[in-house]
Amino acid sequence: MIKRKKRVGKKLLRWRQRPQSNEEKLTLPREDRRALSHVPDPEHIRVQSDRRGQHLEHREVGHIPDMTELNKQRMLSLRYMASFRVEVAMPGQGFKQRWRGRAIDVSATGILLKLDVTHCPLQVGDQAQMRFKIPPGTMPEGFESYVNTTAKLVRIFTVEEDPEGVQRYAFEFDRPLTSYFQKKRWGYSVYTASLLLFIAVGLIMLLRVESIIYFKFHFWLYLYSMIAATFLLSRYFFGALYRPVPVDPEYTPGVSLIIPCFNEEQWIQRTIISCINQDYPVDKLEVIVVDDCSTDHSPARIREVVANIHKEVERFGTRERVSFILMEENGGKREALMRGVARAKHDLVVFVDSDSFLEPSAIRNLVQPFRDPAMGGVAGRTDVENKYTNNVTKLQTVRYYISFRIMKAAESWFDSVTCLSGPLSCYKKSLVVKHGAAWLDQKFLGQPATFGDDRSMTNFILKTHRTAYQDTAICSTIVPSSLKVFFKQQMRWKRSWLRESLRAGAFIWRKEPMMALFFYVGLIVPIAAPAVVTYNLVYVPLVHQVFPSTFLLGLLLMALLMSCAHLMFRRSKLWVFGLIFCVFYSFVLVWQMPIAMVTFWKSSWGTRETPQDIEERNRKAMRRKRTGLPF
Repeated sequence: MIKRKKRVGKKLLRWRQRPQSNEEKLTLPREDRRALSHVPDPEHIRVQSDRRGQHLEHREVGHIPDMTELNKQRMLSLRYMASFRVEVAMPGQGFKQRWRGRAIDVSATGILLKLDVTHCPLQVGDQAQMRFKIPPGTMPEGFESYVNTTAKLVRIFTVEEDPEGVQRYAFEFDRPLTSYFQKKRWGYSVYTASLLLFIAVGLIMLLRVESIIYFKFHFWLYLYSMIAATFLLSRYFFGALYRPVPVDPEYTPGVSLIIPCFNEEQWIQRTIISCINQDYPVDKLEVIVVDDCSTDHSPARIREVVANIHKEVERFGTRERVSFILMEENGGKREALMRGVARAKHDLVVFVDSDSFLEPSAIRNLVQPFRDPAMGGVAGRTDVENKYTNNVTKLQTVRYYISFRIMKAAESWFDSVTCLSGPLSCYKKSLVVKHGAAWLDQKFLGQPATFGDDRSMTNFILKTHRTAYQDTAICSTIVPSSLKVFFKQQMRWKRSWLRESLRAGAFIWRKEPMMALFFYVGLIVPIAAPAVVTYNLVYVPLVHQVFPSTFLLGLLLMALLMSCAHLMFRRSKLWVFGLIFCVFYSFVLVWQMPIAMVTFWKSSWGTRETPQDIEERNRKAMRRKRTGLPF
């Protein structure tokens, strides 16, 4: 028996040690020839334009650009690396005589091709009929679709680096793809999502009427169902009412961006570039990178990108605005952030995760709520960058969007966002400094609080100030693409949610009454969920021989709300993964909650190695030594 256990243990160990690498599938914007293409030129000698000469911004002295129009033009001009088949034909002749080629890059306004033929009769200025299918991940979410449109040939050229000398053909669409899809799939998506949302809400309300009828037969169960439904519908209601604070171009307070880094050599360079390449006055923005004693090549990557920035764009004052701190020993994320805060010279500090990438207008949008003197912290929106890697990342894409655009937006309606998320959040420096010591020394049941830093700092701020969500301040982040890492992340989040929710519950009642009520309801519903699922899916079928059709229908309707909201706002084919995620949560992730409840004092990170993780590993090694099993 002992030998058999050892054989089984060795097999499990080999399975756990197998490399589980997923090649991340990312949308790749074409690199600009200018290192910091979005930074306002302090000398007013540069005017940005796209490849067809359309002006994207004006930098004349005293001119205040229209930020909405500016962002719209930038979106239209942004090109993405591509490699998909394209068919080109003369207009009005169908595709009987056609030329096939492959896309090199594509934008909402045009496409660059390499045709398979050595000679094409098309000349500059000619119209052409084009059809192609944009693969998922080539362009932003929502563009993955079939296109049949007309375009004008605007340029023919060859590239010196191409030894074959194959000609490139640049076409400009007669109308942007945004307009094309708006009259095609996007328009249908909005109408369909609206109809399904209306039906789902109506059916949920009917089910709650049924709960009232059967209330006397099982008081607690039907009370829970009514409370859960009311809570969820209220989130969507207030999320729909939410509007971001509009941009005042003249409001540009000083901002210090702090990037804590630990073993992030793959992404840290892109993160730094996205933080410094902001459409924000150069004298009011600085970037501080703090490496927490990484054991990989992160320090070298950071030094390399900082040196390149200093070398290529020195006239933008980058030597004074981009700095690097290498910590003497591993102190954890909180210690790294506070080291950055100590060096920050501006009144607002922005915390950015080392695997998160900011949109060029993120900071300009993020600071707008601080026009309210009572505002203490603001969270931006976080999208999934590697959404098309596999089904695990697709599930998280829908969840992330709903968590921010609906859940945080609903909390922001009451100026009481309970978690200013780590990928992108902004605080008043004075408040961070005030609570810094308590934040660093925080313990729970005698154990250091090494994770949940964003929720913890939010609690300190929320006690005395308002917190908000700004949907137009956008960043994207790399999410786990393997189930193993995903489960560890979810367990860590649930533990920190339990710990910090208990803290928040002691003072949240002082906030707006409606917000306080929904906070306490939102605390009870997830905790009770495992018992409710067990009762409906296990106890009722086994004891009463009744199929839980009503419970499953309610679950489906709740999932439909999430999916339809994603379809309405994002107009993406990923909306169906909202349905899958709700089922996955109800049958799998929900069982992490009771585990988190009995282990929420644990301080090991799980997805990165902290000193607490080393202690946990040593304990497991001692346990393996005592039992004789290799796991």
